[in-house]
Amino acid sequence: MCLAVPARVATLLENQWIEIEVGGIHTRISTALIDEVKVGDYVIVHAGFAITRLDVLEAEKSLALFDEIAAHLEKRIDALHPRLP
Repeated sequence: MCLAVPARVATLLENQWIEIEVGGIHTRISTALIDEVKVGDYVIVHAGFAITRLDVLEAEKSLALFDEIAAHLEKRIDALHPRLP
C-alpha cells in the first residue's frame, strides 16, 4: 500500500528537484510532474515525486489528521498488532 502525503516545500534545488519537509524530516523529491513550485507551497508527494500542489488550508487539515492518528496510536501500542489474551 502506498500513501501520498502533503509536504511543505523547504528549498528549491536545481534540475527540477526540491527539498520538502514533513514532520521535521527533510528529503529531496522531483518536481518533473508539476510546474512553478515555490518555497512554502504544499505539494502531494508520491513515490519521490510531487504530483500536485495543495491549498495551504487543506494541507494543514490533512497534516493535523495525521498527527491525531499518530497520537492515538501512541496511546494504543497494540492498535496495529493486538495481543491475544
